[in-house]
Amino acid sequence: MSAASPTDKAVKARAAIRSGEWTGHTSGLAEGHVQGNVVILPELLANDFLRYCQRNPKPCPLLAVSEPGEALLPSLGADIDIRTDVPRYRLWRDGVLTDQPTDINNLWRSDLITFVIGCSFSFEEALLESGIPLRHIAQNRNVAMYRSNIATAPAGVFNGPMVVSMRPLKATDAIRAIQITSRFPNVHGAPVHIGNPELIGIADLAAPDYGDAVDVLPDEIPVFWACGVTPQAAITQARPEFCITHAPGAMLITDLLNHHLAI
Repeated sequence: MSAASPTDKAVKARAAIRSGEWTGHTSGLAEGHVQGNVVILPELLANDFLRYCQRNPKPCPLLAVSEPGEALLPSLGADIDIRTDVPRYRLWRDGVLTDQPTDINNLWRSDLITFVIGCSFSFEEALLESGIPLRHIAQNRNVAMYRSNIATAPAGVFNGPMVVSMRPLKATDAIRAIQITSRFPNVHGAPVHIGNPELIGIADLAAPDYGDAVDVLPDEIPVFWACGVTPQAAITQARPEFCITHAPGAMLITDLLNHHLAI
């Protein structure tokens, strides 16, 4: 997958992130551009994690993998530097979240490998273009994300529950959303569950594990997609000595264009 020509929106968004001007969630930012979840691991664990992604393509669709110690990602954008271009990172030590910095220059090591995983923010553009309203965008909130009871396929030290993102939709919009998102397998594809959240282990939609809650109105159905935050659930169980991820909703903005991902 080659990078699209950069546009002002992506370049300006990354510049604001790099300077520390923007440190929040990126939903709706740099419209038209693919955003990515980020996992950075020591080379010793990289093969296990690569196999984990390959065995779980719904929550972990890979967009790019770096060479050890390489901070640039030219296939995603000519000027991208993974050490500075995510609004907020998460630092994990032995599976415990210890810090949430806005750059990782002082944490960078020569053995680190970056994985960039597709994000549902990409298919949201197609939903909006089709006239399907998304409440978290309308309310300028991060999407609601939950740890489900859907097990992922283990690989080496990595395993755990699938994290899902939820968008409340009217029934007719839910049917159209299935059709639309199934065309985007590189950014999670079609939903994994529709309707009763208790069937996938979610007790309270008002209490998401990540992101922000939104109301589900009486004429709406909760629709759940696999989510790229799933690796963070696996990390808490694998307890790697050192790991860096993005903060949920604070994504890497690339030069790739969303419509290029559609099949």
